[in-house]
Amino acid sequence: MKNNLFLDAANSTATERPPVWMMRQAGRFMPQYWEIKNKYSFLEMCKNPEIAADVTMLPVDLLGIDAAILFCDILVTGEAMGGDLSFTQGVGPKFANPVRTAADIDKLETDVVDRLEYVADAIKVIQQRLDGSIPLIGFAGAPFTVMSYLVEGGSSKDFKLTKLLMHNHPELAHHLLAKIAKVTTDYLNLQIAAGVNAVQLFDSWALALSWNDYQEFSHQYNQQIIAGLNRTNVPVISFCKGSSVFAPIMAEAKPDVISVDWNADLLNIKNALPAGIAVQGNLDPHILYADQPVIKKHIHQLFERMRGTEGFIFNLGHGIMPDIPFDNVKYAIEVVKEFRY
Repeated sequence: MKNNLFLDAANSTATERPPVWMMRQAGRFMPQYWEIKNKYSFLEMCKNPEIAADVTMLPVDLLGIDAAILFCDILVTGEAMGGDLSFTQGVGPKFANPVRTAADIDKLETDVVDRLEYVADAIKVIQQRLDGSIPLIGFAGAPFTVMSYLVEGGSSKDFKLTKLLMHNHPELAHHLLAKIAKVTTDYLNLQIAAGVNAVQLFDSWALALSWNDYQEFSHQYNQQIIAGLNRTNVPVISFCKGSSVFAPIMAEAKPDVISVDWNADLLNIKNALPAGIAVQGNLDPHILYADQPVIKKHIHQLFERMRGTEGFIFNLGHGIMPDIPFDNVKYAIEVVKEFRY
């Protein structure tokens, strides 16, 4: 690998500066993304390996990040299991056949990794294009988050139906989560076999859970997935919105990196974790709306706080919002790359 900063930091090795990549770094804030998106549906972009590679490479070519992340979506596992998935502009993902009953759960299939082969094909194309320049990160949605979309039938503000299932019928929730966990493990191992250099598990909506519910309905399944990965020389990143609260439990699953939201002091989180677990984060993405001197100030504040810490990857506390100015994202990455410890 010509640029090893990301993998070194993920393995808690000292680096001359923090490596940088950003969640949703290939997305709607980029005019070049829309040039592709206006020609294809979102799922067509995910399922065509050449187009997925084109989108994955946008931040590599235009922003100069230290790691690429596969262009896909966390809900392709739910679709592979039998969910009728669609994406509508301005609405987001929808499952036309939500999963609410024991019969619905029983219908979902788990030996489905062959239906996700298009992702492996995309990884091979992307790695050819990267040609060893920077690492490629694969990813999957964590079981609780994928379950919430399947049960709600799409995005939710309160996760009411998901929580009713968990609390009134916990045995059904666990049956569903176990199925998703099996598919997710197979899917991440497919990506590893295809050649990704790291993987990230996205539990995007874990913040909706109480401490006890997180342990019961999220953590144990994430732990199963991480334990089931063929992870030799492939660092595993665990992310959730809520990691500032749940980091001590997340560490029990033995990821290599915990990606932290912006609600906590990152150094405090790092110092509370077992030795050898790196941290990723944790700039508030809303900072990228601000004037450029403000962006620089906040990045430098974070870096001074983390100075002398091995195992630190710069990222946002969540993804880049669609209307953040492209030039501000590019500027933030330049600020990171100019910094030296």
